[in-house]
Amino acid sequence: MIEFDGKGLIMLQPTKVAGLSIVSNTFVVLLKLIVGIITGSVAVVSEAIHSSLDLMASVIAFFSVRISSRPPDKEHPYGHGKFENISGTIETLLIFVAGIWIIYESVHKLLHPEPIRLPMLGVSVMLIGAAVNFVVGRYVKKTGEKIQSVAMRSNALHLLTDVYSSLGVAVSLLLVSLTGWHILDPLIGIAIALYIMKEAVSLGKESFLPLLDTRLSKEEEGRIRHIIDSYSNEFIEYHDLRTRRSGPEEYIDFHLVVPSDINVETAHHLCDRIEKDIQEVLHRPKVFIHIEPEHERKYTKPLKQSQ
Repeated sequence: MIEFDGKGLIMLQPTKVAGLSIVSNTFVVLLKLIVGIITGSVAVVSEAIHSSLDLMASVIAFFSVRISSRPPDKEHPYGHGKFENISGTIETLLIFVAGIWIIYESVHKLLHPEPIRLPMLGVSVMLIGAAVNFVVGRYVKKTGEKIQSVAMRSNALHLLTDVYSSLGVAVSLLLVSLTGWHILDPLIGIAIALYIMKEAVSLGKESFLPLLDTRLSKEEEGRIRHIIDSYSNEFIEYHDLRTRRSGPEEYIDFHLVVPSDINVETAHHLCDRIEKDIQEVLHRPKVFIHIEPEHERKYTKPLKQSQ
């Protein structure tokens, strides 16, 4: 499926966007690896390893997006959304492994320095790789935000992180070419490793915490409460609001206390309207409302909500 966003840009199907990142990463990895071997630059080789991790992340994102989009089945009655969170967590671990490897190689080259051959070739390749990943990364990020896919946002983070690290390596190789200070190469490699490991911490929080069923953000819960409160003249109170995220889906449930004199059809219609409004402010909400009669109210005072 092909769509157009509000600016007239073509938006491909999510799996096709994930496939695009696989193609671009494969090209960048091969280019960096070949030039890294030719130049003997640990920073360029480190970037090739970094980009290979991006490639693995793209492959993981491709399959996780396909799996998470499947409808609920007998074995997974709540859907497959958390496959995306699992993939994001795996990507985080891959980033840490890459960071440790880069630091190891950089320290080895600090202790056993070697001259860099054809540094300007390395600069050219880094700039090409940065340009490719910038264009693809922005596109993947936009698509991930559109469909609320943590796997695609994680993949975009990989790609855009690669842009900054590639530019850093290009600068270091340029300085080596101008000054002859070969020590800059492994030092930049270490800096790249620390940077991507820092980004991994942010990615890990976003990917792993939903596996523990943490609540939605305060902003998202605020939108939900605002909608429920807008119907306050039709119910007595609501309480036990619970929220959580599963991949691109949000799960919301709460108890709604209604006057005892209203019939089931009226209460059901009220729930339908609340659910419809919540669906307009979140991405893919699954709303479950438990109706309770007036005598089961939780508060003696006329409260409309509970924290």
